[in-house]
Amino acid sequence: MSAKSPFHSDPAVASGIDQLLELLPAGASSDLIGQLLAQVIGLAGKGLNRGELKLLSSSLDDFQRSFEVFGAHRQARKISIFGSARSPVGSPIYDHCLRLSAGAVKRGWMVITGAGPGIMQAGNEGATRERSFGVSIDLPFEASANPFIDGDPKLVHFKYFFSRKLAFVKESDAIVLYPGGFGTLDEGFESLTLLQTGKCDPLPVILVDAPGGSYWPAWERYVRENLLGRGLISPYDRNLYRYTTSPEQALDEIEQFYRCYHSLRYVGDYTILRLKETPSPEMMDLLNTRYADLLVKGSKFELLSEPHPEEANEPEAVRLLPRIGFRYIQRRLGRLRRLIDDLNLAARDNSSQPATDPPRGSGALQLPAGE
Repeated sequence: MSAKSPFHSDPAVASGIDQLLELLPAGASSDLIGQLLAQVIGLAGKGLNRGELKLLSSSLDDFQRSFEVFGAHRQARKISIFGSARSPVGSPIYDHCLRLSAGAVKRGWMVITGAGPGIMQAGNEGATRERSFGVSIDLPFEASANPFIDGDPKLVHFKYFFSRKLAFVKESDAIVLYPGGFGTLDEGFESLTLLQTGKCDPLPVILVDAPGGSYWPAWERYVRENLLGRGLISPYDRNLYRYTTSPEQALDEIEQFYRCYHSLRYVGDYTILRLKETPSPEMMDLLNTRYADLLVKGSKFELLSEPHPEEANEPEAVRLLPRIGFRYIQRRLGRLRRLIDDLNLAARDNSSQPATDPPRGSGALQLPAGE
């Protein structure tokens, strides 16, 4: 191994990697690129067949294109919209999505869809080409992209569903689900699974239907009776989603989620909530009382006076001074969502006391009267 490179045990390979890294532009993450180069070279001795190597290469292509396209719009807040490709133009549900996506743009958001027909097309049409993205996948029975995003530089073509789904969640600040088939349910359950297990940062998931629709109430009944009823999920998991038939209420709920909360960062076993407003001492006392079950024994929620050293490479995070730090058991993510709700409600009401009950559109999924 060369004295300079920690990337490979073969001195000749290590030296070659070092020489390649010297060609990188200033500021490049040479340590991570060196690891990637070593991993790629190491594939030659792993016994992988040609098909497996092609899968790895195509996956890398998927991720690289996605990162490049979304990287140019990193500061923009984005809403991903999922729903059926079979919802016809001019139908009530199509027009409903048009209103929601157009309203999102008026509030300063961008929209991501799967770039296909139906609800995806409505999302791109309402948001306009300028303010929307498409993440398409080639299917034998579906055009590659709808006319409202086709040919746009913000259209990313994926080969694999798994890399496409990762891009959706990675780039989203909120997820809106309209009624749909297997694909929509897959995307919805995938998002909820990532939230439930802490594999993605907290974000709002909004289930939306046209007024009078029964799709999500029936889905919630299934979740309540067959998942919660059999002990297969926690009661707190139902805090991870919301339901509404109003485009405006859906957008209000998304914006409410970010009223005080900004982002989350894990540093080992330490969790940092980055905020837009400093909680009052009374609010901190309330959190330590109400959410003590989320804390490692002996820990408490603390206001931090300065950023953690691990945040030094995040300029936006460093700018945001209000922070709460705590040692989190890292389960009951639905309870963490309620903690965030309480912080947001206190900021909304300019009061240290959060509402006793979730606001309309919050908490467990809201059902029509009579359900």
